[in-house]
Amino acid sequence: MNIENQGIELKLLWKDEYLKTICAFANTSGGILFLGKKDSGEIIGLKNYKKLLEDIPNKIVNMLGVYPEVNHFIKDDKDIIEIKIEKYQASVSYKGKFYIRSGSTTQELNGISLHNFLLKKSGKTWDELTEDDISLEDLDLLTIEKFKNLARNRIPSIINENDPMHILKSLNLIVNGKFKRAALLLFGKNPQSFYLNSYIKIGYFKTDTDLIFDDIIQGNLFKQIDTIFDLLVSKYVDKKISYNGIVRKDNLVYPFEALREAIINAIVHKDYCGVPIQISVYDDKMIIWNDGLLMPGITIENLKQKHISKPRNILLADIFYKAGFIEAWGRGTNNIIAEFKKYKLPEPIFSEKFNGVEIRFNRIISKTVSKSEIEFLGLNDRQAKSVKYVFENQRINNSEYQKINNCSRNTATKDLTILVEKKVFIKAGTIGVGVYYLIAH
Repeated sequence: MNIENQGIELKLLWKDEYLKTICAFANTSGGILFLGKKDSGEIIGLKNYKKLLEDIPNKIVNMLGVYPEVNHFIKDDKDIIEIKIEKYQASVSYKGKFYIRSGSTTQELNGISLHNFLLKKSGKTWDELTEDDISLEDLDLLTIEKFKNLARNRIPSIINENDPMHILKSLNLIVNGKFKRAALLLFGKNPQSFYLNSYIKIGYFKTDTDLIFDDIIQGNLFKQIDTIFDLLVSKYVDKKISYNGIVRKDNLVYPFEALREAIINAIVHKDYCGVPIQISVYDDKMIIWNDGLLMPGITIENLKQKHISKPRNILLADIFYKAGFIEAWGRGTNNIIAEFKKYKLPEPIFSEKFNGVEIRFNRIISKTVSKSEIEFLGLNDRQAKSVKYVFENQRINNSEYQKINNCSRNTATKDLTILVEKKVFIKAGTIGVGVYYLIAH
């Protein structure tokens, strides 16, 4: 029995509108269209299968430019037709429109989805495309000079190069006399005049709805990076005061290298057809979000281990690598986690939200839970003990809860569920034994 899914469609008879489905198969992962079957898989059979065997291949080739494999089968003394479509590397359209499969449905692509689809089929990333209207006058020569100094360790010869056009060509930012989008984003005087949402928003929030102050960071990407870190250090992130002898030291409550890695990572992986990067700072946490889901083949769990590097914007990643801002080995997220461990802070939480990627940094503000807080929240002695444990150890899992409270697994699960519902803890980690709990603040 064949039930409809992304790669299988069942139809009682042929209609020309099914060319949309065949178009979608070619644009997605290939598929099979069966004629003479109900949606349930029950075989009804075809009366005119001989004519269809002649007509259908010609229609598909003429209307789509796709060459199908069309087969005739007899099952239970009934004739059925199988139309088999391979995945096409090039984009396929039907009457000027593009379709893909999503689950068991055929969907027309429009807007940003269509743009990204065509871009992917072209084999290029967004930042590799050229623009007709960009000239050297649109670029900031001082930023190019700054890059020369940053890149001298990885490109020693660049320090003696004085022709900006030659530098940009050697960086693969000019092709056939045209500047690529990456050139403007990295070195432009005003990239936002071309790409409206190529900026960063940062705000300080008391609650999710109570914005205290905010800033918009514009300019080319090198200037944005300088500005955002200046603002984080001077305005947004608290400092811990310590002393080395009589010398006062002001350290950020979050590891600076981890913040730097996370923000540059967001810039490299942002979908520049989407909305700006957004950084939300609270008393007890910071959230960095960029438009664009993880690249195919990369999962949230992969981010916690060494993984291949698959940047959404390959030229941005290459230039930042040459400037010494990032590595090219997929270790950025591992470095972020390692820095937080060194600071004895809760492990950052990575997630996909709102069609983008979010990284959440939590900080521990208090080391104690007052009696009034326990009474207000209605915590029992076990739950109060577990909160104290997390303040001291950053996290707790079910087994640890059982051990410190000498209770059963069912009791631990029930107590931890209540702590999540009361928004004392947040649940993190993988399903099953990999689950652990952090202070939610």
